[in-house]
Amino acid sequence: MDWQELTDLTRGQPFVVERVRLAGSGVVVEGQFELPQLAQLSVDDQVFVAAFVRSHGSIKEMERVFGVSYPTIKSRLNRIAEHLDFVDTDPAPTGADVVDRLRRGEISVQEALAELEGSR
Repeated sequence: MDWQELTDLTRGQPFVVERVRLAGSGVVVEGQFELPQLAQLSVDDQVFVAAFVRSHGSIKEMERVFGVSYPTIKSRLNRIAEHLDFVDTDPAPTGADVVDRLRRGEISVQEALAELEGSR
């Protein structure tokens, strides 16, 4: 059974995977496993995301592939983005990081204080 069949079967309702079997070794793990975020999207949205990645994020290429306008592509991307949690790729520095940079002379005392104040 593939994801599309499973999505059709569940009609978009949330579900939990409780058993996983590793195909190569036959090892079975039981528990409650959440699906990855992309697998929780509808099949149509998964296809859209895959096409976006294959087009290297080119909205112009997406317009051509799907035969729709720029605003339609942007709207759909925004709608899909609302369903995804994003990892903070620029987290605030920890106090220890700031102190280390201060010790190495990379930042001034004033800059260190500002960064520590900003991370509160």
